[in-house]
Amino acid sequence: MDKIKIDDIEFSGSTIEMLQGKLLLIQGRNGMLGCGYFNVETADKLNSAMAIVTGVKCYDDMLTQPVVKVSARAAEYGVTIGISGKEALLLMK
Repeated sequence: MDKIKIDDIEFSGSTIEMLQGKLLLIQGRNGMLGCGYFNVETADKLNSAMAIVTGVKCYDDMLTQPVVKVSARAAEYGVTIGISGKEALLLMK
């Protein structure tokens, strides 16, 4: 687990090396920001707050890329498609 600090708020990051890239996840207390390997439909079934960003290779990429998918629970926190990964995490802190 990696520690990621955004505006003095600490998040946990996880990286798993895959054959064709990396599986990346940043987790806050109330929700998660994941790379394209993750599935919003599963997050919805589990009532989890999750936002997805794609085309990322590291945590910094995740924070700057726009959100492309949002679970229903993440939407309740105000997460919308098009905001940055950083904005999404701060909404789900």
